[in-house]
Formats: sequence, C-alpha cells, structure tokens
Amino acid sequence: MNREQIYSALFAQLAAIPELTTVSRRLKHWTDTSQGEQPALFQAQVNESAQTTTGQPTKWVLRCDLYLYVRAPGKVAPATLLNPLVDAVCNKVNAVHPITGKNTLGLSNVEYCRIEGSIETDEGTLGEQAVAIIPVAILAT
Repeated sequence: MNREQIYSALFAQLAAIPELTTVSRRLKHWTDTSQGEQPALFQAQVNESAQTTTGQPTKWVLRCDLYLYVRAPGKVAPATLLNPLVDAVCNKVNAVHPITGKNTLGLSNVEYCRIEGSIETDEGTLGEQAVAIIPVAILAT
C-alpha cells in the first residue's frame, strides 16, 4: 500500500472544489487563517487501523479529518456560507463511480473513500467564524 498516493489522491479531489480559496494538507487553526484565506479546507491524517484475515491481504482503514473554515462579515449568518461548502465537500468525497458505485480515488487498491461518522460544526452563532470537521474513511489494501 502506498499511503502517500492515497492521501494525495483525496487531496487532489478536494483541491478541485472551486469555492475554496485555500486548500492545504498542513492544518492551521482558524485564528491563524485570515479572512482572505477563507473559505479554507485542511486535510489532516487522524489514524489507521488494520483489518486482517488469515490467508488474505491486510486491509487498512485510513482516517482523516477535513477542517472547513468560513468567515462571514457583518450580519451574514456564518452557517449560510458554511452549509453549501459542507455539501460541496461531501458531494466530492462521496461521489460515486457510475459502474462500481464507489469513490476509489481513481486507485486500484482503494475499495472506497467516503464520509463516515459525525460532522462536527460550529456555525458561528456567537461570531463571524464557522467551522466544520468532516471525517473521512478510506479502505485500502
């Protein structure tokens, strides 16, 4: 398994989302991300776990979190800017191949890539900054 190839393939798909101003694999806190750099998305590797069956190749579940930041000026509710971006990210990650029905990131050793788990959000209720953390799971051999 080539981990870097897998994480790079996911990042390439995310970098193609046109609404994003900044896309990086180096996580920054939202307080260190200027308004001019937002909307911003950061991909951070979280953990990996092995699924082993005797006599079969090991399958790996690679997990990463996608941090999505958007700042809304003035009286604009930050959630109104955050929600369409969460949709764009989810649609990109969960995009399915018309034949296989899965997002394999275009790699033969990836069984699937998908949003898996709870999306954590802070919609900026008490300020201008909104944040979403989107969990991604990738099953690979």
